[in-house]
Amino acid sequence: MTLPTWLRQHLTPAPDSAAAFDIRRGKSPWTNGIHLLWSLWIFLTPLFGEGYSLRWGALTLLSYPVFLWLYVKVIVGPRRHGWRYALAMAALSLLLLRWYPSGLSYFVFGCVMLRVSGQRPRFVSYALQLLAMNLVYVAVAAWIGYPSSLWLWVPVMTFVVGTIINVEHASQEKDAALALSHDEVRRLAATAERERIGRDLHDLLGHTLSLITLKLELSRKLFERDPARAKSEMEDAERVAREALAQVRSAVTGIRATDLAAELASAKLLLETTQVQLDYAPPPQGLPPEVERGLALVLREAVTNISRHAQAVQAQVEFVREDNAVQLRIRDNGRGGVSVDGNGLSGMRDRVRALGGSLSVDSPRAGGTQLLVRVPLVWHEPLLPLRAVGAVGVLPREVQGHA
Repeated sequence: MTLPTWLRQHLTPAPDSAAAFDIRRGKSPWTNGIHLLWSLWIFLTPLFGEGYSLRWGALTLLSYPVFLWLYVKVIVGPRRHGWRYALAMAALSLLLLRWYPSGLSYFVFGCVMLRVSGQRPRFVSYALQLLAMNLVYVAVAAWIGYPSSLWLWVPVMTFVVGTIINVEHASQEKDAALALSHDEVRRLAATAERERIGRDLHDLLGHTLSLITLKLELSRKLFERDPARAKSEMEDAERVAREALAQVRSAVTGIRATDLAAELASAKLLLETTQVQLDYAPPPQGLPPEVERGLALVLREAVTNISRHAQAVQAQVEFVREDNAVQLRIRDNGRGGVSVDGNGLSGMRDRVRALGGSLSVDSPRAGGTQLLVRVPLVWHEPLLPLRAVGAVGVLPREVQGHA
């Protein structure tokens, strides 16, 4: 069933609305409708007073749709206009107060929705707004002769519920700001990595390609005068090109490798979202790319298991460097009791086995889980730039003056 155009326009969330804020967080905007369950008090209030009557039915039939419309507009309307709809709820309640005690629920909703709408006022400002609205309510209730018990009950209710909603929304805003900061950290890290790759490739290829160009140019000039010398220069150019190709392949392997430091940072962000504190030390330097990649993938799988299954509040990652091996220890204080390898643990064992290492699991019930990975290795020194290829001894005398 297709909604009329005018209705669809009114129900489309504005970019700065509360509904749009929920959508950006991956939450359905209509989950706010759960709060409408509190409006059941409108239909229960007559049970504690004069009972149901034709007047109550008529006023409910007229006012409740208006209330629902105002509620939806607070959620989907522009934030700068939301306060108007919240105040309209309160005004609807005060206008009907003499004949319609059930309308007190409209007043409570108006006070609470004032915090959901608007430009996210500070709690002090919101409390002052609640105070002003409740002073108006008390004045109207006293004027029409409402019982004095209701003078106190309604303000207390609005302050209690309003405070709870205020704290919830403040927490949601902080969570959203934290998620944005996490995204910004990832974006900056990716930008820095692209810049590093660009610098490395420039340093690696810039000088080498210049050297190859000079050698080919010299061999062309020497081709008729000294064919043997020209052949020698072309062989040098071929050798330099092969060495450059080998270093490019090595560099690409390093680029493709998953960086342990980046994986640790991602692990901390992931576990923070599930209220797990992660402590870790920086990984050792100089790991071969295939070892670093394998350990990073093992770490990723282990952290995923902790966040999903461990029910832990603390986790720790440690690296131990030995003369001919490296150890990775991952611990948590969760429920433990891991006795059978699942898909994740089996995958980790396969990765470690491919590196020639071993993986052991210690997981007593209610005692947390510890994974210990040990991988043998030969420590590699960082790859030197190819500038040494252009040393004076490699260049011919004709080219040394241009190098």
